[in-house]
Amino acid sequence: MFNNTLFSATSSSSADNWSLSQEKSLSKSRQQTQERQAWLVFAASAFLVSVPVFVQAPLVRLFPWLSLLLTGVWLYLSFVLWSRPQTKLWADLLLGFSWSWLAGSIYWGWLRTEPLIHLPVESIALPFALWCCWRGWGLIGNLFYLGSLLGTAITDIYFYLTGLIPYWRQLMLVKPELATPIFQQSLTLVQTPWGISWAIVLVNILLALSLWSLQKQAIHRWAFAGALLSTILVDCLFWVAASLA
Repeated sequence: MFNNTLFSATSSSSADNWSLSQEKSLSKSRQQTQERQAWLVFAASAFLVSVPVFVQAPLVRLFPWLSLLLTGVWLYLSFVLWSRPQTKLWADLLLGFSWSWLAGSIYWGWLRTEPLIHLPVESIALPFALWCCWRGWGLIGNLFYLGSLLGTAITDIYFYLTGLIPYWRQLMLVKPELATPIFQQSLTLVQTPWGISWAIVLVNILLALSLWSLQKQAIHRWAFAGALLSTILVDCLFWVAASLA
């Protein structure tokens, strides 16, 4: 009787230990999967912020209607991917990218000579994105859009603070081969103590917001951080291009 009781207790303890070990293993596996997804979303967000600069910008100058119609393609792909559990995450991100692409197509296609309405046009999906975030729906894509929009806003603020807006208009009106003198003139404002000081301040704001967001474990926070940090990269590339012009 005593032996049976001891055996039963030992078996129960072994089963509990095995169950606990399995739970720990599954928890660790889920954590590793989430971390990997977070890094992938971060990288994809950074890439998708760069795409409009290197792909959409030349496309929208030559074929604005094609760029606008491509918004429908991104939305369709998003809805298709959303129907599959294994690709729902990427559908979410692509949906947020669609709003950025739509705004970029409208502004850079027909309104690019008017810098004062740049931010309002880029904010075309802001009410929808805020409503979705409030409802907790599509957080990855909507926070990607909000991160991209915030980066755009800070870049525009820099243009206003340093007096670069007139050069913006000139660049949008001249042919690309005549843009070099305008780039060189605009650099004289960027390289002043005022221009350098504001660049440092605004870059630090972007970095602080990005690092704060990266401290969170939620994947949608990493989408927000990726969009913000890539804004710095894109702005630096523009500065290098202007310097080499």
